[in-house]
Amino acid sequence: MIPKWAFQSAIWIVAMGTLLFVPAGTWRWPAAWIFLAAMTLTGLFAGLWLAKTDPELLAERMRLTARDGQPAADKLFVPILLVVFLGWFVLIGIDHRLHGSELPLAFQIIGLAMQLVATAFIMWVMRVNSFAAPLVKVQSERGHHVIDSGPYAWVRHPMYTGIIVFFIGIPLLLGSPWGLIASPSLAFMFVIRITIEERTLILGLEGYADYTLQVRYRLLPGVW
Repeated sequence: MIPKWAFQSAIWIVAMGTLLFVPAGTWRWPAAWIFLAAMTLTGLFAGLWLAKTDPELLAERMRLTARDGQPAADKLFVPILLVVFLGWFVLIGIDHRLHGSELPLAFQIIGLAMQLVATAFIMWVMRVNSFAAPLVKVQSERGHHVIDSGPYAWVRHPMYTGIIVFFIGIPLLLGSPWGLIASPSLAFMFVIRITIEERTLILGLEGYADYTLQVRYRLLPGVW
């Protein structure tokens, strides 16, 4: 699985680099190279770690095409989310072309730190929840059951919490005010995804409805 994971990761890295550098009109963008290097290293490390600790989850996360059991709403929503995500990178590249890096170095360092912390948090989520697949689906064939320990004792969707922090860190590291201003749109997309996922889990996963009463908050304790 490792070669396949490395190949998929390389495709994503090349795609993100293209969407940043081409609109920016320059290869001389140190922050973008740091971002891509960090993505490469953490992605390969996470893949190797999952291959050792939970190969079934790694295999599940590499299946990115529509699946049986995936609700129609999620099949429709995932491509929309992908378009918004890729368009966001283009926006950051255009921002760099027009304005350069407009954020102080301290903010860029904070952005890199947020990426690394968010990555570690997401890995913790995957360690606790072996069913943290990228597509919405009740994984009956894998004995899917409710997870209520670790970060799931605080919020029902900690994976999205970590991803949102990650997406705030990216425009900070890249020095893009436009990207930072647009990042709430990505957060809103995950809010929509959560509604799809919760509807599926309440209907199809035994005990999930009770779990929603036990853990009230979806993304951030005390907020939502």
